[in-house]
Amino acid sequence: MTDPTGAAAGAEGAPPGNGTGTGAGEGYARGLGGRQIQMIAIGGAIGTGLFLGAGRAIHQAGPSLILMYAVAGAAVFVIMRALGELLSYRPAAGSFADHAREFFGPFAGYATGWTYWLMWVVTGMAEVTAAATYLAYWWPAVPQWLAALGFLTALLLTNLVSVRLFGEVEFWLSMIKVTAILGMILIGAGVLTLGVSAAGDTASVTHLWHDGGVFPNGVGSSLLTLQIVMFAYVAVELVGVTAGEARDPRRTLPKAINTLPWRIALFYVGALTVILCVVSWTEFRPGVSPFVAAFARIGIPFGAGVVNFVVLSAALSSCNSGMYSTGRMLRDLAANGQGPRVFTRLTARRTPALGTLASACVTSVGVWLNYVDPAGAFTYITAFATVAGVWTWGVILAAHIRYRAAVRAGRAAPGWFAAPGGAAASWCALGFLGLVVVLIGADSDARISLYGAPVWFAALAAGYPVLKRRNPAAFRRRPPDGPLSQSAPDAASL
Repeated sequence: MTDPTGAAAGAEGAPPGNGTGTGAGEGYARGLGGRQIQMIAIGGAIGTGLFLGAGRAIHQAGPSLILMYAVAGAAVFVIMRALGELLSYRPAAGSFADHAREFFGPFAGYATGWTYWLMWVVTGMAEVTAAATYLAYWWPAVPQWLAALGFLTALLLTNLVSVRLFGEVEFWLSMIKVTAILGMILIGAGVLTLGVSAAGDTASVTHLWHDGGVFPNGVGSSLLTLQIVMFAYVAVELVGVTAGEARDPRRTLPKAINTLPWRIALFYVGALTVILCVVSWTEFRPGVSPFVAAFARIGIPFGAGVVNFVVLSAALSSCNSGMYSTGRMLRDLAANGQGPRVFTRLTARRTPALGTLASACVTSVGVWLNYVDPAGAFTYITAFATVAGVWTWGVILAAHIRYRAAVRAGRAAPGWFAAPGGAAASWCALGFLGLVVVLIGADSDARISLYGAPVWFAALAAGYPVLKRRNPAAFRRRPPDGPLSQSAPDAASL
């Protein structure tokens, strides 16, 4: 594959693409090592959805939430293996948009790229708002909007310097989250087995079935928590966006994806199991982190402050990842003629600075909302993220199904990282995502997230013919890469 941005793609002002996709060369610096890729993958599976959102879900589903996380985790693993096979066939920082463009046509790639960009912009608004709220725990006199602006500026500078600095910052932010959860599991296990702390007398595994049963509020109520659970998993696909900047993607990407099951088992299923054994599910309340409640019950000194620091790190990690991905997605769209051409440019350090800066400017709307209405800002700007995430995952699965059909017909080269279960597994996961969308519509609190989707896609449809008239070549359907073009892939070509 060739780099459509030209031989000088690593320089400022690289020429725009020709509508043939971004390919593997892309001009990015291979600055992300295996250690950073692994921690980005781990961090992507741990966000504020677990640290905060699980409180409401526990209150609604009780111990059955553990089962919901396990089932949803299995579906997410199928999605990630499908993405892994697509990346082994064509690695690209545009990832999902590039695969959608190839297997469903230019409009699918255009809609997927812009939707994923919007998902991260909205998520960035929510996370920077959350981070400003957490900072008030220590410094309540600092205006929420000022704290949000400070965090946004610091993360923007981190992303503008180099991909290596981004990877290093994300590594340590993710390390904080991982260490906190492992610590919680070990402490909880000590309470259960040794009876230490104030919670030792009441901690018991029987909390999982004695306090109203496994499904205390009914199976239907438990199923409705799936939309909360899926929001917690949003960002696991970020490892696909790193494909264009991984030093050795043929080694690091499969490892990052294949370790997803144990990450889900440990950080979600394991952590929730321990928490619900230490503290009965009946004692958790919506809006309160289950980790904070558990630490308070165990009686750990400074526990609330420690958890607040961890949740602050989780919010900053998510916002940092979002800023990284939005710049890459804008460049992929621009390189394919489906976005402003100026976003194809890379700096001397080979970062898409203009795309990252533009995304940060849109994210700064969240700072304005923090100024206008600090109390309601988080609620206003989180409605769309889950639906956009489900759309992205659905596109990955659908593209994988089409890709497998192309391989069987001899129109595409087999990937070197085949997904177990093939197209059948992707169909099952796609059906699961359809169920999640139905459940979102059935939940009166979550239903609002569906209202904005038609408006957004209508706006995309309106802009599509305008861009197509400006650059018709960018919207010609591109056939899959045939077997001869990828018959002997090597690490250097990836």
